Amino acid sequence: MALKVASSLRHKPGLTLECFFSEPQAKSFDRLHEVVQHYLARSVRAHAHRGEVDGVLDQVVQRAVREPLFLFLDPCGLVLPQDRLVDVLARKRPQKWPPTELLMNFSMMAVWRLGGHVRSPKGNEKSLQRFDDVCGGTWWREYFADAVASRHQDGAAEDAIEAVAAEYARRLERRTGMLVQSVPVSHSPRKRAVYRLVFATRSPYGLWVFGDTVARARATWWETLEEREEDDALFSVASVTRPDPKEVEAKAVPEIAENLARLLARTRRPVKLVDHTLEVFGAFYGQITEPVVRKAVQRLHEQGGTPSNGVGVKKTREITLYPGNLAA
Repeated sequence: MALKVASSLRHKPGLTLECFFSEPQAKSFDRLHEVVQHYLARSVRAHAHRGEVDGVLDQVVQRAVREPLFLFLDPCGLVLPQDRLVDVLARKRPQKWPPTELLMNFSMMAVWRLGGHVRSPKGNEKSLQRFDDVCGGTWWREYFADAVASRHQDGAAEDAIEAVAAEYARRLERRTGMLVQSVPVSHSPRKRAVYRLVFATRSPYGLWVFGDTVARARATWWETLEEREEDDALFSVASVTRPDPKEVEAKAVPEIAENLARLLARTRRPVKLVDHTLEVFGAFYGQITEPVVRKAVQRLHEQGGTPSNGVGVKKTREITLYPGNLAA
């Protein structure tokens, strides 16, 4: 899929995508190499590396000097050690421009499994140390130590998993100086998250686009579940009702309008929406798409909270709001 995208964009003026792929397993690498060779013959810049991703990461960073870098890490198990990520994001790529962004699969199943090692007297210390590296310290073990002391260990352990994922994102944000958001991904509404998708950026614009994309993906996910309900007798979401998009929007519009009013009251100057992504979306970040924000702008305008109505601005994120006492 990545190579198809690179191929489709290879003739676009001013844009060149260079792809690096890493695979340690011999059989899978042979297949990867075959696919990469096919696209190399079509003038797509691509590299296949036999081994772990850490072995090719420095090469990728070096190739991206003075170029934008989108680092997508999708391991089957544990992600790179946090110290290594910090080295790349905060030391090798500390600047705001050209941009650096990270999208990463943080395995919740791996946390669940390793949490069991903490709770068990027979836990594998080598595995625990490996996850210490991933988390940048042993701090995560304390969450599961508390779970051991709880009378309701299964529930406490599940809470511990979520707490570890949240703290991981906070520490990554603090250590890199980037904006970090983490969203859960599960197979069904009745099951806990299989992994969390962690996104890091230095751009409020990137944060806005990620939230909007997550909301759109969530809608598609629900549609896919409903199709599976019809085709698969073993899988049913009948007991879990999809949130009505109209009801969610009806709740979101007034709340976001209030967020905008508070933002204007705090800044007392014109504000561009995209520069205040999290304040604008609030609790609805990743839940609703940006057209809903435009409706909130219109609502605030009708209430006299701003002379800005968003009319004539192509993208909602580009709307600039003015306080009520300023001309739009």
